[in-house]
Amino acid sequence: MKKAKYRVLGVMSGTSLDGIDLVYVNFDYKDQWSYKILKAETSPYPINWQETLAAAINYSDESLQELNLKYTHYLAGVISQFIEKYNITDLDAVCSHGHTIKHEPQNQYTLQIGNLPQLAYLTGQKVICDFRMQDVKLRGQGAPLVPIGDRLLFSEYKYCLNLGGFANISTEEKGKRIAYDICAVNTVLNYYAKKLGKEFDEGGKLAAAGELNEKLLKQLNQLSFYKQKPPKSLGIEWVTAEVFPILEKYEEDIPTILHTYSVHIAQQIVDALDNSEDSSVLLTGGGAFNNFIIKELKDRSKCQLSIPSKELIDFKEALIFGLLGVLKIRDEVNTLSSVTGAEKDHSAGVIFEL
Repeated sequence: MKKAKYRVLGVMSGTSLDGIDLVYVNFDYKDQWSYKILKAETSPYPINWQETLAAAINYSDESLQELNLKYTHYLAGVISQFIEKYNITDLDAVCSHGHTIKHEPQNQYTLQIGNLPQLAYLTGQKVICDFRMQDVKLRGQGAPLVPIGDRLLFSEYKYCLNLGGFANISTEEKGKRIAYDICAVNTVLNYYAKKLGKEFDEGGKLAAAGELNEKLLKQLNQLSFYKQKPPKSLGIEWVTAEVFPILEKYEEDIPTILHTYSVHIAQQIVDALDNSEDSSVLLTGGGAFNNFIIKELKDRSKCQLSIPSKELIDFKEALIFGLLGVLKIRDEVNTLSSVTGAEKDHSAGVIFEL
């Protein structure tokens, strides 16, 4: 008989490289799933790890293997410190996404480091991880994976929109969950904010101070990815190959890049919405704190934007990876073929027992 209550640790490291999100959460099943976040925090990456993870896409296979082991040890330390700090003794599992280095679903390949068996040994916990590889082998995109959580935990919203390293959206269409990546967000904005000596563009103030470059905006909006039909997903490889070459021509005026790219983000997101006053949008991810982007979205769409508590904004993805782990424990579907394009719905993830 399946349990009705689970306490797990959801662990997520995003492409924006701000740190490792950890959420200690209680999931309860009574006809439907509910959750309560018990503890949550972000462990910021030291500068050396930020630089290493950003450069790793160009590593050799041998160097990636070494990095994978080193990162697994680092991640285990972060997880163990969190468990010790909050005196957590009742975990059913640690449910960890790892950190994406390469994402090439067209080649049936995706790599998230930190998903080695050593993670269970080093933390002394049952670990569920490596959630993307199985979907890619089933000819899916391996992303996005969060929409199963949107369906099970946040069904009162027409759209769930996350503004992280990339913008992604999920919604129900004709009884199926549809979700996909829209465009790059913080992977681009943080890159240019750092050129001005900032970790990120706090509140979108740098962007707001810039001007709109119509020529640049038109070039960005013509990127071929936007014409593709879902399922579709993005990785840093796409940003490097398609977006940065366009922006590099305008680097003498970074505030204008930030302004124009933020308007571009808003336009692409609004194109994904139905522009109905009856449609509610749950908005999470670091971009929810970017007042300039939020203003641009509100100016362009009639949809009702709902910005939740800071805790949910910051930790929704880690929360849902905790749920993915619980569903894996129960041998229930946690990855939807309607979202990823895989050959079938399935229960993804690898379980490492002690």
